[in-house]
Amino acid sequence: MGNRDLNNNNNNRTTYKNRAPPQPPSNYYTTSSPYYTESSSSSDTQWTSWLVPMIVVANVAMFVVVMIVNDCPKHQNLRSEGKCVGGFLGRLSFQPLKENPLFGPSSSTLEKLGALEWKKVVNDKEAWRLVSCIWLHAGVIHLLANMLSLVFIGIRLEQQFGFARVGAIYMLSGIGGSILSTLFIKNNISVGASGALFGLLGAMLSELLTNWTIYANKAAALITLVIIILINLAVGILPHVDNFAHIGGFLAGFLLGFVLLVRPQFSWQERHHLPIEARGKSKYTIFQYVFWILSMILLVAGFAVGLVMLFNGENGNDHCSWCHYLSCVPTSRWHCNNQ
Repeated sequence: MGNRDLNNNNNNRTTYKNRAPPQPPSNYYTTSSPYYTESSSSSDTQWTSWLVPMIVVANVAMFVVVMIVNDCPKHQNLRSEGKCVGGFLGRLSFQPLKENPLFGPSSSTLEKLGALEWKKVVNDKEAWRLVSCIWLHAGVIHLLANMLSLVFIGIRLEQQFGFARVGAIYMLSGIGGSILSTLFIKNNISVGASGALFGLLGAMLSELLTNWTIYANKAAALITLVIIILINLAVGILPHVDNFAHIGGFLAGFLLGFVLLVRPQFSWQERHHLPIEARGKSKYTIFQYVFWILSMILLVAGFAVGLVMLFNGENGNDHCSWCHYLSCVPTSRWHCNNQ
């Protein structure tokens, strides 16, 4: 999935929230899906997806603006990393590959335009960076990986549930990822939409669980999603990848799915055309109501506690001595410096 990029302020190292998640099976969320029952698919409203394409356009446009501001040729004489890459692009040319191997701007440009950084969020009270970092990318490779993932995952969700619910999950998951990232990562800056993308994956999983009765091949759908999620989270333990943004986004999206993506149970859908007195069963199951209530409580509590800890200057690593391994596992080939 999308991997969030981190950047070390001391050595121009960027960690990327940018690796794109492997796309789910192409027919997972279509009405012809083998995971979907014929009765439920016939009653679903098919929305026209426009929000996801607009998000893609906005991210591309933002990247162009970042590169214009970066203006590598103007500043290359001040740097020792080498010549700008793609000099024929003029001020849109990329930083030297030694500085940014993803074909993108400098870390100082990203920081200036809204990258996530603990000191600026906590000490300078620039809370807007929790949102702005979602729209920044460290390079062309980072941008393409995240946008391809968004297209594969987001369009199907928007067609099934509409722009309002998918947009809410995307933004709140991105903010959730930013909060957790800032609590645990203090030495690097972070950019990328992967927290929001992991939120969409989390919402897909909770949607499957809460709407269990309307799916046909439940085990196949569940196993497929879990494997995709685990692979992407495993990639996050590599250096320069902000896995805390992935985890925070996933948890927020998982809870939001129980709240926003609830469907009527299968037995009710079979009878919904009958008079009310003849329908018999409730529209939603008791488990759906329980999941909804618990998820709302956990969401509100999670965001409230996270924000309070963040603006009080708390370091998440002080409360969890092993949590830094969730974002980077040191080996003989690389070291980690994310705390």
